[in-house]
Amino acid sequence: MAQKAAKLPTFVWEGTDKRGSKVKGETQAANVTLMKAELRRQGIAPKAVRKKSGLAALGGKRKKKITAGDVAIFSRQLATMMSAGVPLVQGLDIVGRGHENPAMQDLVMQIKTDVEGGTNLSEALGKHPRHFNDLFCNLVEAGEAAGVLDTLLDKLATYLEKTESIKKKIKKALFYPAAVIVVAFIVTAILLIFVVPEFESLFQGFGADLPAFTRMVIGLSEVFQSYWYLIFGGIIGLAVGFSEARKRFKSFYRFVDRMMLKIPVVGNILEKAAVARYARTLSTMFAAGVPLVEALDSVAGACGNVVFEEGVLQMRDQVSSGQQLQVAMKLSNLFPNMVVQMTAIGEESGSLDSMLAKVADFYEEEVDNLIDSLSSLLEPIIMAVLGILVGGLVIAMYLPIFQLGQVV
Repeated sequence: MAQKAAKLPTFVWEGTDKRGSKVKGETQAANVTLMKAELRRQGIAPKAVRKKSGLAALGGKRKKKITAGDVAIFSRQLATMMSAGVPLVQGLDIVGRGHENPAMQDLVMQIKTDVEGGTNLSEALGKHPRHFNDLFCNLVEAGEAAGVLDTLLDKLATYLEKTESIKKKIKKALFYPAAVIVVAFIVTAILLIFVVPEFESLFQGFGADLPAFTRMVIGLSEVFQSYWYLIFGGIIGLAVGFSEARKRFKSFYRFVDRMMLKIPVVGNILEKAAVARYARTLSTMFAAGVPLVEALDSVAGACGNVVFEEGVLQMRDQVSSGQQLQVAMKLSNLFPNMVVQMTAIGEESGSLDSMLAKVADFYEEEVDNLIDSLSSLLEPIIMAVLGILVGGLVIAMYLPIFQLGQVV
């Protein structure tokens, strides 16, 4: 009997217990009907039940984290299915089963189950706020109400692809120098801990005073040898503490974002990227027919910088009291004159969405050019810094040998 029970399929389920609390788990059963009956017998109201795939049940396929790229692919594929006349539930089934990420497959199948049960797509997506934010759900809801869900999903896919592209480029621009600095520090630490002591034992046999530069490097080496665990632990602790403080304390998060905007070159990139995100998000939402005040509420969180977030929320309050968007943007002192003028033209001509889309295109290209320029500028600077660090240590170690050669 035990051997027979082991062959039963495994079902993953979610539901609510008698107290209304959400519960989930995995149970073996002959079919879905028996599975639901068993859950009800236990006092659980099933909300979603799906069969666990063989690979997942055996642990043969490790789930990857769901990324913004996965959500963009989901939006694009579902939009294509719906524009081709495929019913929503069938489209979700095709997209879910065809996705490469098993975690995304499970997520789409959960959404499909909810939609099959009569839930609107926007509500089904809203149950997963970690992957589908308010902006995404609001646009899907607007598409459902207007009967243009396929068009809205296509716009969402474009929006996600472009905003994710900017994020990746900014991360790449910041990661490169950070990675080189970390490597330079590790190489310097290795030289000070393992290489310099070998030279120090050699210098002790000279019986002569060492140059000041060499004595300084040897002193630094002794500090690293004695307290290397404190130095490395302190740096790691500082990095972790900085990250946690930025997450937990709003005032510190605000301070960091303000300071980032003041860094030469990097601040300019972040500022233009925030303007591009603002324009792209507002253009997408306005084109979907979302009211301006409601759109600005969602746009604030999409700017990627707390300075712009606070500024856009102030603009929302001004617009809700009857102020024109262009005037609110000008009063915020956050947007270049060109952006304000383009917004003014869009408001007057009734083509605000297309004007903002052009602004977004322009600033996304500006970000690309600035990142390329930054990379070209940083490469020789980083090489020079590495050369000075490593070359300085080498010179410090060989300087006594050169002086000894001159004496001989």
